[in-house]
Amino acid sequence: MLKFILRRVLIMIPQLFILSILIFALAKAMPGDALTGQLASNPKMDAQTLHELKDKLGLLDPPYVQYGRWIKGLLHGDLGMSVMHQVPVTELIAGRIWNTILLSAAILILSYLIAIPLGIVGGRWTDSWADKAIVGYNYLTYATPLFIFGLLVLFVFGFVLGWFPTSGSVDIRVENGTFAYWMSKLNHIILPAFSGAIISTGVTIQYLRNEIIDTKIKDFVKTARAKGVNESKVYSRHILRNSLLPIAAFLGYEITGLIGGSVFLESIYGYPGIGQLFIASISQRDFSVVTALVMISGLATLIGTLLSDIILSAVDPRIRID
Repeated sequence: MLKFILRRVLIMIPQLFILSILIFALAKAMPGDALTGQLASNPKMDAQTLHELKDKLGLLDPPYVQYGRWIKGLLHGDLGMSVMHQVPVTELIAGRIWNTILLSAAILILSYLIAIPLGIVGGRWTDSWADKAIVGYNYLTYATPLFIFGLLVLFVFGFVLGWFPTSGSVDIRVENGTFAYWMSKLNHIILPAFSGAIISTGVTIQYLRNEIIDTKIKDFVKTARAKGVNESKVYSRHILRNSLLPIAAFLGYEITGLIGGSVFLESIYGYPGIGQLFIASISQRDFSVVTALVMISGLATLIGTLLSDIILSAVDPRIRID
């Protein structure tokens, strides 16, 4: 197992290197930069001043020089300076990344709390009215775009009923670290977490349902029933145990999916996370922030994939290549 993990970690190094080149190249291929818009918006900014600022920031250096400087900064934990916010990118991201992690964790936990019971019911009582309702629910979640569902939930529960706040991550009037502060955080995260969880449950429900249906007809289950084992024990000790292992193995892939979904949710709910910051940075051409966020997302995706591979190798050692 240790050799397998070490090999997978070593494979990530060239993957990160190739990813960094692609990210930097795509960022440079985008039209304009963070200073271009200031020429039109600031009447005191002339072309000469703009050119001097670009030269000072190193934006006129050859691309390979800029890439080398960027990589050197990454290796030293320096993500550069945000041109628009005039603060280090590390500081800017640090103030938002925990909000995204909290939202992603809430979505993951809530989606499993919904998906696992529904998957078990659908798999155990196949073709029942409950199973047909669950299958219909799955089709509905597959067909509903996240941003449409998020806007609908926000409109109904935020604006019409007024049960939950419509933006932000905490009430600015409460004191940091108090009980009221954490209750406010919970109140602000319920709607985006609920929206993300409902849409993401379909895959887990369908996968678990199919696993239970396939496991029910396997020989070791038939043998357990032939020995007179109680039906509830057959499900708990044989069917569910084997069906839930693949779900756990795909935990890492679930995490990577939440990263992309957070961009839509944070934009819809005005939730101050890295997804909202990413959209704003693209529109402002703040490339130092954009490249840092994409690199962090890519690293998180590789780590999530590594986590899934480790769990899969622990569940089924046959997939290891020693």
